[in-house]
Amino acid sequence: MDWKGRRTSTNVEDQRGRSVKGIVGDGISIVSVVVVIIFALLGGDPTQILNNVLPAGTEIDSSYTASAEEEELAQFVSVVLAETEDIWTEQFRLEGESYINPKLVLYTGSVESACGLSGSATGPFYCPGDSKVYIDLNFFKELRDQFKAPGDFAMAYVIAHEVGHHVQNLLGITDEVMSLQTKLSENEFNEYLVKLELQADYLAGVWAHYADRINLLEAGDLEEALNAATAIGDDRIQQNTQGYIVPESFTHGTSEQRRRWFLKGYTSGSMTGGDTFNATTLQVAQKFRVILSLDWSMWAVEATLFRR
Repeated sequence: MDWKGRRTSTNVEDQRGRSVKGIVGDGISIVSVVVVIIFALLGGDPTQILNNVLPAGTEIDSSYTASAEEEELAQFVSVVLAETEDIWTEQFRLEGESYINPKLVLYTGSVESACGLSGSATGPFYCPGDSKVYIDLNFFKELRDQFKAPGDFAMAYVIAHEVGHHVQNLLGITDEVMSLQTKLSENEFNEYLVKLELQADYLAGVWAHYADRINLLEAGDLEEALNAATAIGDDRIQQNTQGYIVPESFTHGTSEQRRRWFLKGYTSGSMTGGDTFNATTLQVAQKFRVILSLDWSMWAVEATLFRR
């Protein structure tokens, strides 16, 4: 992947070395408030402090020191995020819409988001509540060593997948799917989560399509992404961790499904081909359909379960 020397994103929040041990109270601590007041009285802009105040319960590991390898990896993540910003901004612009960049948080150990407290074991995730992508860089070592999916574009696929969730959030698809959670059984709702995840894979493929057009991809990169998609399929993970597969508990899709939908997005580069919710090849019940028109900014989820 030809990433060095390219623009880095200004939307990366580096929280490495901070560990959330538990949130005490609700919001900023009293000490932080006092600091802000004093700073303001001295003529400073209090927002400069507020934007950098650690939440109560956050501890800084003074022994944490990022290695040169990790620093390069952090720069890589920032470059990939910048490339998603450029490509999605252009795609939204072509449809007369404005793309809102997500933030990407780098953390170690644990992190507090609008979606709650999460640990490194959660893996990379997107929180629609604060429109942020969260990544512990150690996951990429696991991707290489544990999941046997090495390569820089394997890592780029993971980032693009999470940004794909941000695109879904901007289009209102995430809210529509999540509104079904209280209306369905756990197994039924998992079917919708699988469709949501596979659509994010498709969107990651669409991003890769345009990234290839600007010569970001190098020989072997596509194979790295497809290998990563295969490696983190629900069936592969369950088989490797527990020795058997439980399809009813799938939340992200099988290895074959993840690989196929990413490749479909990469091949087409078209927003209108990502209707995972209505695809019969998913072999799940169809309880609603996604209307995909040429004006894809008007994507809408029409559910018979909750017609207004």
